Amino acid sequence: MATASRRSFVEGLTARKPASTLIEQSGKGDTLQRAVGALDLTALGIGGIIGTGIFVIIGEAIGDSGPAIVLSFVLAGLTCIFSALSYSELASTIPVSGSAYSYSYATLGELVAWIIGWDLIIEYGFSVSTIAVGWGGYVKDLLDSLFSISLPTAITSAPGDGGTVNLPSVLLVLGVTAILVLGVRESARTNTAMVAFKVTVLIFFVVVGAFAFHGSHFSNFAPHGTSGIVDAAALIFFAYIGFDAVSTAGGEAKNPRRDLPIAIIGSLAIATVLYILVAVAAIGMAPEQVLAGSDAPLTTAIRSSGLGAWAGDILSAAALVAITSVVLTFLYGQSRIFFAMSRDGLVPEWFGRLNSKRVPSRSLILFGLASAAMAAVIPLSQLAELVNIGTLFAFVLVNFGVIWLRHSEPDLERGFRTPLVPFVPLIGVALCIYLMTHLQAATWWRFGIWMLIGLIVYFAYSRRHSKVANANGDGDADGPPFSRGGGGPAAPAPSGAGSPDRQG
Repeated sequence: MATASRRSFVEGLTARKPASTLIEQSGKGDTLQRAVGALDLTALGIGGIIGTGIFVIIGEAIGDSGPAIVLSFVLAGLTCIFSALSYSELASTIPVSGSAYSYSYATLGELVAWIIGWDLIIEYGFSVSTIAVGWGGYVKDLLDSLFSISLPTAITSAPGDGGTVNLPSVLLVLGVTAILVLGVRESARTNTAMVAFKVTVLIFFVVVGAFAFHGSHFSNFAPHGTSGIVDAAALIFFAYIGFDAVSTAGGEAKNPRRDLPIAIIGSLAIATVLYILVAVAAIGMAPEQVLAGSDAPLTTAIRSSGLGAWAGDILSAAALVAITSVVLTFLYGQSRIFFAMSRDGLVPEWFGRLNSKRVPSRSLILFGLASAAMAAVIPLSQLAELVNIGTLFAFVLVNFGVIWLRHSEPDLERGFRTPLVPFVPLIGVALCIYLMTHLQAATWWRFGIWMLIGLIVYFAYSRRHSKVANANGDGDADGPPFSRGGGGPAAPAPSGAGSPDRQG
């Protein structure tokens, strides 16, 4: 009896939700609206990537790497490319909301899915706070330059940075939350316009840098050697987070099997090229000593070029727009992951209910308020490293998920196939773990505490309310809602799962 009970307990933890069931259930009941095309999805990815990373984090990381920060961008981008290929395969195979959470449920079982879902709160929820903190620095700089208004540090910085509360970041998060609650079409159009503006300004920055370039700034290229380059890459990795947010739109993409891989890989490629060009231009205009520690390093660099204050003002305005679009992307992604978790019963179903615009407004408001509170009082550098370790961990599981799904469900329809499996995913895993080892010890223990809290929540609430583990999910009447362990191919996905004209 005890053996049977233990077996049942383990089977509940490893219960999988087959990909075909995930796809089938995504089209039933109160569902999200399939209204987002390839262009808006790509803009969503670029909107998520290009923000605080290039406009703010470069000032934090260049002290470790020196001018070799260019190589740090290359290393971080290379790490993401391998994981982006894995995300593309899973997103085109399992075109539903939930991103790595849903992929893990289909491949590695419920406990791992819960762990990754809880981990993604760090990537998406904490990212919003981190990015919003950087927004405050640019608001302060722009107001001072344009209107000679000097905001007091007490209301523009967190306690750890010499202030009391970061009020601009709070206002940003609450404002973006309100936009997202209005609906996915309106949010996507707003984001696409912001992306077009910030990419144009970054191209302007690179052009200016070409005419104000000083090669002598690269003379002491790597003052701290290889370790400095890798340490900076581990922090700069934050600049690339966002392409995976495209996968959270699987339930709202018009033609997910085709458009999701295009958007994931395309947005990462565009951002990587821009990052490297911008890093070279920034150092060419201003030496590392000037950029290091700056809250607005690109504005500092372009003002050093001799163009005058107006050029710096344009960069500050672009940074505000860029950071706003990143906040929009990550709040969007987090709400869709929580929506997927609520439909599976792992968090209260109340959070997954949709408003009249078919938007999970309750999840949006929850994370909007929580992110605003964290942005108000926690310094940027502490948040950034915690986001990085959470994201790298998610990437590791997504890479393993591709290998597992190729073995367990080889006959599933795949809109995109990762080349050279298992070698490409395994290289992605190795690169992620390598960067994780260069994060501070304090980041690891904070991450460990967060995951421990997650396990407590899972065993206290989620396991008892899980629809899959208890075999009473919404899809019971249409086929088995879950499988135990990893064997056997599942039934083919419904033919309409990737149809361009299917509406939720």
